[in-house]
Amino acid sequence: MTSLSYKISKKTRTLVQLAMFSAILIIMALTPLGYIKTPGIEITLMVIPVAIGAIMTGPAGGAFLGAVFGLTSFAQCFGISAFGVYLLSVNPFLTFVICFFPRLLTGYLVGLIYKSLSKIIKKNTILPVMIASVSSALINTITFVFAFIVLFAKNQSVLDALGADNIMSAILVLITFNAVIEAGVTLFLGSAVSYSLMKFLPKSSPSSK
Repeated sequence: MTSLSYKISKKTRTLVQLAMFSAILIIMALTPLGYIKTPGIEITLMVIPVAIGAIMTGPAGGAFLGAVFGLTSFAQCFGISAFGVYLLSVNPFLTFVICFFPRLLTGYLVGLIYKSLSKIIKKNTILPVMIASVSSALINTITFVFAFIVLFAKNQSVLDALGADNIMSAILVLITFNAVIEAGVTLFLGSAVSYSLMKFLPKSSPSSK
């Protein structure tokens, strides 16, 4: 296979994978599986296909899938997520920012983390996969909370909607139960699926030469 044909094949393979993971994200967003309703902030499992896709396709692919995740998150604000609906009524633009950009950044950073670790840890490929997988939930939570602090922390009505008296109690609402579940599920399910796909499609790994 020539260098040109290999590049074309690799690009085609990446596009097919991105299309597949994008479809999975959209399907999950349209079902209760993507955003699990709770009395407070929803538990989201959307980070799982984003993490797997970022590991398989690299930082750019991860950013693309994160953007898809972000758009579905913003769509939840139109009558689906109670808290999202409230944020939208307060400021539609800032609501889009907090829904979209933390997710895009999550996908990019997960791809970057895996790509960097896979070059350092070569003997045991499951470790970079596990670290990258669990980082998706952690980064998603951290960037969302950071954006919330910057954009909405001074709005007492938003804090009241969370059932929080102040910004510290609001942060606790955002990072406790939900974040733990998301991190645990992403660590085990994301790692298992990613590692299996890498074994089945070894050339799909962005670190492969």
